[in-house]
Amino acid sequence: MKKDLLTHFTFTAAIFILVTLLKGWFDLVYLSFWIGGVIGTLLPDIDYLIHVYLLNPQSSDARTTAQLISQKKVTRTWEMVAHARNQNSELLFHTISFQLVFWVFAIFVITSTGSILAKGIVLAFSLHLTIDQATDLMERGNLNLWFEKAPFNLDQHRQKLYLLANILLLLVLILFL
Repeated sequence: MKKDLLTHFTFTAAIFILVTLLKGWFDLVYLSFWIGGVIGTLLPDIDYLIHVYLLNPQSSDARTTAQLISQKKVTRTWEMVAHARNQNSELLFHTISFQLVFWVFAIFVITSTGSILAKGIVLAFSLHLTIDQATDLMERGNLNLWFEKAPFNLDQHRQKLYLLANILLLLVLILFL
């Protein structure tokens, strides 16, 4: 859990510091960009909670999660979230179809809105998903869980190219801030 959070927040801080320096966003009004970064970094992890509470509320994981939350055992709940992401192909946000739709949404938000908070949220959310994919590729050697529900499958080489495309899209988002 701590490693997962540390990884996500380290990359988010690095990207957000870079954007702040390059854009000269030193005024207090840009604090909302950083708040959006925190929100966007945490949001993809509610994927597991959506799965256990809304999509599969009768499962033993749902009961265990509800019990841990009622006992205010945040650390243990977060560990379950991190573990579930690594084991579960039923998550909504951690799929190729969601990510493709989200990229369209992210580009729209970055290029169309004046809301610095919204830009921070979508940038950090996109970064979080990209980090999760890179982690899966390094730890498992593939992105099969991401493509499990897709009507097509990519070989390992094409999965690496897909991750590279996501990294390039992330850079495009940064350029359009």
